Amino acid sequence: MTKEEYLGIYNIVGAAMEVHRELGRGMEEAIYQEALAIELSRAGISAEREKPLHLTYKGQPLKKFYIADFYCDGVIVELKSVASLLPEHRAQLFNYMRITGTLRGILVNFGEKSLRAERYLYLPAEDDFVLVNESNYRQFIENK
Repeated sequence: MTKEEYLGIYNIVGAAMEVHRELGRGMEEAIYQEALAIELSRAGISAEREKPLHLTYKGQPLKKFYIADFYCDGVIVELKSVASLLPEHRAQLFNYMRITGTLRGILVNFGEKSLRAERYLYLPAEDDFVLVNESNYRQFIENK
């Protein structure tokens, strides 16, 4: 991940923090989605809301598809408004990242007292996901 890509993630989380500051916790996810769309636009962040994620099976397109809350400059953003994040919330984001080959994802929860934003990297060679946090983010930034 480049420094610019990391800053992009940082700015998306900043926009979500602004929404949480303004609206507080515990509203419906759709309310946060609409407010975040406004905030991302204000911040000049290119965002595609409710992006369809199409799948194929053995080369044939499937009629069923997923819908990601946001796709922002190579980052899938999945929103929740729950008391606490569960493994199935992470699995949903991971599936979205895997099927699209998107290497960066953010899981945002507006349901807690403080905003929770988990930043993930997808490592396709290992088919694994890494939580990027304050203690390890530097090791994932390319020195270019």
